[in-house]
Formats: sequence, C-alpha cells, structure tokens
Amino acid sequence: MEAYKQEFIKFMVESDVLKFGSFTLKSGRQSPFFMNAGAYVTGYQLKKLGEYYAQAIHDNFGDDFDVLFGPAYKGIPLAVVTAIAYHELYGKEVKYCCDRKEAKDHGADKGNLLGYEPQDGDRVVMVEDVTTSGKSIDETIPRSRLLPMSRSRA
Repeated sequence: MEAYKQEFIKFMVESDVLKFGSFTLKSGRQSPFFMNAGAYVTGYQLKKLGEYYAQAIHDNFGDDFDVLFGPAYKGIPLAVVTAIAYHELYGKEVKYCCDRKEAKDHGADKGNLLGYEPQDGDRVVMVEDVTTSGKSIDETIPRSRLLPMSRSRA
C-alpha cells in the first residue's frame, strides 16, 4: 500500500472520522467500520483532506481532466478543497462544480449547479466521500445528465 494511503488512514483515525464497531450502511450492509467525512471540521483537516484526494486523483488519473464534480452535500467541500490542493500540489488550475438537491430559482446562480458550469467536452472527475454499493453515484448520475459535460468516473 502506498505511503500516502497509510497516512490517510492514520489521519482519518486521528481526526475521529473513521470509527470501528458495528454499523449499518446506507446500502443496508453491515460493516465493522464507518467513515463520516462530515466530521472533518477544522481548516487543517480540510487542507489535509484535499491534499489526500488530490494525490489519489493525480496518481490514478494524472492531469487529464478539467473539472472536479462534488455531489451534494458532502461532495461539495470535497470538490472545493481538492481543487485548491490540486493547484497547490501540481500547479494545475482545476474548476469545481457541485449539484444542488433542489434547483435554485433566484439570483445570479440559478439552477442546479454551484460553481463552474461544465461545457461540452469538459473532462470531469467525481469526488465522493464513500462509495460502498454505488447507490450515491446512481442517485447523482441522473441529476448530472442534465449537465452539459462528458463524464469520467473516479
């Protein structure tokens, strides 16, 4: 296992985000551990989290993407901190985009999106806190089909 992955696990435990016990997951499956990304609450934790995500994306996909898409709600801060970290670590300017559970019908940023509005041909990486069964991705993809972008799944 790569060193940064071991560091990330240690970081999750130290941040009290990774818990051990008996948990029923959204999928209904039982698990001996649970990770709650909503428990990252300090600036330091969010900075480190973005760095770990950026490193994982860089190591697995390289720089061949334009946009980080974070599904509402926990994906929103993940997309933001990862975009910042990607720029700091690799010098690449990356846009971020997030969906809303309900469209906003007023103001300058009406609609289903927060942040950048993807264009046809944009290469997109989706960042998510946890994917166990793929249920959250299955819920997000139909909403994202309304977006004018090509899709890459992370």
